[in-house]
Amino acid sequence: MDDADRQRVQKFLKTWKGSQGNERANYQGFFLDLCDALGVDRPPPKGNITGDPYAFDKDIRVIHKDGFSTNYADFYKDGHFLIEAKQGGSASNKGTAKRGTKTYDTAMEKAFYQALSYTPFLANKPPFVMTCDIGSHFEVWMSFSGNYGGYGARERIPLDKLIDEKVFDRFVAIFSDPQSLNPEKYRAKVTREVADTLAKLARWLEEQGHEPQEASSFLMRCIFTMFAEDVDLLRGEVFTKALKERWIAEPTSFKPQVEALWQTMNTGGSFGFERILRFNGSFFANATAFDLPQAQLEILHEAADKDWSAVEPAIFGTLLERALDKKERSRLGAHYTPRSYVERLVRPVVMEPLREEWLLVESEVDRLLILKDNQQEPTKAQRQKAAIEIQAFLDKLQQIRILDPACGTGNFLYVTLDLLKTLEQEVQMRLLDVVGQVTTDLLEEFDPRLAGRKQVNPSQFLGIEINPRAAGIAELVIWIGYLQWHFKRSGSTPPPEPILQDFHNIEYRDAVLAYDGKEEAIDPKTGKVKTRWGGRMMKHPVTGENVPDPSDQLPIYCYINPRPAEWQEADYIVSNPPFIGTRRMRESLGDGYTETLRKTYAEIPETIDYVMYWWHKAAELVGSNQSLRFGLITTNTIRQAWQRVVIEKHLNSKQNPVRINFAIPDHPWSDNGADVRISIDIIGNSEALESTTREYF
Repeated sequence: MDDADRQRVQKFLKTWKGSQGNERANYQGFFLDLCDALGVDRPPPKGNITGDPYAFDKDIRVIHKDGFSTNYADFYKDGHFLIEAKQGGSASNKGTAKRGTKTYDTAMEKAFYQALSYTPFLANKPPFVMTCDIGSHFEVWMSFSGNYGGYGARERIPLDKLIDEKVFDRFVAIFSDPQSLNPEKYRAKVTREVADTLAKLARWLEEQGHEPQEASSFLMRCIFTMFAEDVDLLRGEVFTKALKERWIAEPTSFKPQVEALWQTMNTGGSFGFERILRFNGSFFANATAFDLPQAQLEILHEAADKDWSAVEPAIFGTLLERALDKKERSRLGAHYTPRSYVERLVRPVVMEPLREEWLLVESEVDRLLILKDNQQEPTKAQRQKAAIEIQAFLDKLQQIRILDPACGTGNFLYVTLDLLKTLEQEVQMRLLDVVGQVTTDLLEEFDPRLAGRKQVNPSQFLGIEINPRAAGIAELVIWIGYLQWHFKRSGSTPPPEPILQDFHNIEYRDAVLAYDGKEEAIDPKTGKVKTRWGGRMMKHPVTGENVPDPSDQLPIYCYINPRPAEWQEADYIVSNPPFIGTRRMRESLGDGYTETLRKTYAEIPETIDYVMYWWHKAAELVGSNQSLRFGLITTNTIRQAWQRVVIEKHLNSKQNPVRINFAIPDHPWSDNGADVRISIDIIGNSEALESTTREYF
């Protein structure tokens, strides 16, 4: 923003700030002047360009049950924004309504829902939907996926904030390059960069013979420390400065000093001249570091220079796992499951039923706040009754439990957390509208008596994962996502100490088979351990073809006291269990495990794929009302007869039936960097669901 930009904005504000009157008479002049102030092109006269991609009074053909009608959006630019305008006043006879009154608030809310109603009938949903009170403020909803939320999800930007450089640049981008504001694109780029850098250090640690789990725990402590710096939880950039000023120059000082830093982060206290908050949690309970030479400290400094506040948790876990795993590292640049795919499972399982319930609450709140004859504002009693309805729903959000029984590095849990926090913010905004303040005391957020549920927080997101490194990454991903939300909502105010809590919500174990131990199986004839081929291939010395390597042998185990695994109590279950077909189970899991699993679940056929054991367990929980709904990513062979036996068993159960609420039988997916076809299955309790199946297998 240069001086010329500032002068244009000042001229615009002098003309329009505080204006009042009739928006129909003023809105085009207002927006034309806004374009001039921003230094962007004005819309051409309507009809000059086919389809009017940038125009006032954009024609929108709305289809309804009686045919169709043509409505008009006040201001529209294809692929950019849709704006509905109002104009309030200081008196009831000026403009839409008197600003600050219930009538005015209702008019602004209606303007949003009017704009929202147009978006399904546009060729492309705009990333920005806005309402504008000419002369007062903008209300902004941003979504690059077409899910804008409700009225409470708005961001209010006063008109005079346009003089602020960041706000000015944002509006210029909305009018000229909205994709530059897409956080997912920037965050994905940053996340790839940090994963690539960490892979270099992980490779070196591996070459030195460090135990993989210890190496990954060390790197995760480094990661969270760098993140904490960039969100200002760790003041003074003590980690990055120490790298630059001391540790690179004197590598022998790194290990003792960074261990001292991490011990202080665990307990709280002073480190050098900086006060360190108490972080606690599982990351710093063990403060072990490694001696690193200068070259590796320079790589760590390169990583510390990245913008860790902007990492995208939805993909960070996958990329970090690939960076840390020798076998996975070659796929670091391969495709990962995009967030939009994850949302296609999470939204219908968790968010759609909650949003339907929230709409009912909002309707009840509107009913409670109806103004009677000659009443200008709702009474205190009306507001209190409405607040009780909102608070009850908010309390429910803050107690919901989500389980991913094959959580991997936590991307499904993080996306669910992010969507729930978005809804929570919307509900809190509505509560603010009704009572004037949100009654959440941040200082009591993690009161042990309340199990940390004063707001949607990591304790509500449960996981089971058999890979210990992935389980640790999942916990890291959830906390980073949660703290990003905290600073997005609370500015620079840190959360209460301890910053982290060890909720033990990610459990490292098998999700379908529990046992007390395992022993190597002994061949009674030879007295030797039974083995199986481990899967490695070799070139045949004669033919040159790839054949199984006979030297690659793994022991076969016997399992002691095997039984079905128990899952944590949860309201909703979302997961992407392993893709292992029935024919590959012995090869991938071992004869001993496969035989034990099949005997343990004798009530279902042995011919089913591995993923169907998750389907069976989830259906048992939903059918018995222990969970409300589950959604799984399964192989698309679920449509075949031998897999459907399990599905039909639960659909046709007389005691605990379930119902298919939503299904996509054949959907593209990325599995370990490979493109595959999968099925998405959303299942609910037969009695609890009233909607019909939206797509059958």
